[in-house]
Amino acid sequence: MLLSSITWNVNPEIFSIGPIHVRYYGALFALSFVCSYLIFMRFFKRDKLPLALLDTLTLWAVISTIVGLRLGHCLFYEPGDYLSNPLRILKIWEGGLASHGAAIGVPLGLYFFCRKYKMNYLWLLDRIVIVVALTGFFIRIGNLMNSEIYGVQTSLPWGFIFERRHEVVPKHPTQIYEALAYLLIFFALLHVYAKKANLLNRKGFLFGAFLVLVFTFRFFVEFIKEPQADFEENLLLDMGQLLSIPFVLLGIFLLVYSFRKKPEKKRGKF
Repeated sequence: MLLSSITWNVNPEIFSIGPIHVRYYGALFALSFVCSYLIFMRFFKRDKLPLALLDTLTLWAVISTIVGLRLGHCLFYEPGDYLSNPLRILKIWEGGLASHGAAIGVPLGLYFFCRKYKMNYLWLLDRIVIVVALTGFFIRIGNLMNSEIYGVQTSLPWGFIFERRHEVVPKHPTQIYEALAYLLIFFALLHVYAKKANLLNRKGFLFGAFLVLVFTFRFFVEFIKEPQADFEENLLLDMGQLLSIPFVLLGIFLLVYSFRKKPEKKRGKF
């Protein structure tokens, strides 16, 4: 017999010691960077790059991710509130992160990193998106533990009743939909990196494929999501969809570019 719904009432806090509160979201976010670092160690060893440079890259990537996530939410979803009180932007513990902001902040930060350390920009982007997809998986599981960013009402047997949000009817667990999609994209990109040298050697292919896959899925899943901001209720497409369109177009451009440009020489195996 199928379940009619799933009651979800998980405490988002794992434990606390005095003023220190450890939450699933923060722990999963940190775990994503640890996993990304370990994976990138393999990338650097494969291409015979100094691991000392990886530590610097990690710092740039962490800062770019956090700044992009935070500014994305503040400027895309609540610009009036945050621009009238800019110091609130620094209060990241209050919540409010947007993946589209990271999609801008991370490539921008890495552009300056590549200029400073003389690395090939597309080489780095083609590899960074592999771990970004994995990070997206961890973040969406964190959203699930926070009982946030879920979907509209559903009669499907896997609908979640988010009791901590005072919901009384089943909603689409869009956090799980996105998490699974990002995990599949991670494995697909990693497979190309490890086994498809003809595609890996085309600079921009993995980056372009990531943009098309992630933001196409994001565009369609938004149709069954609850609005993230009040103003979205008056839009034909919500903010997440409007922001996804240019990323999909950029991804298509990069895929075309990667096939029109002469591929590099083959590299070793992962």
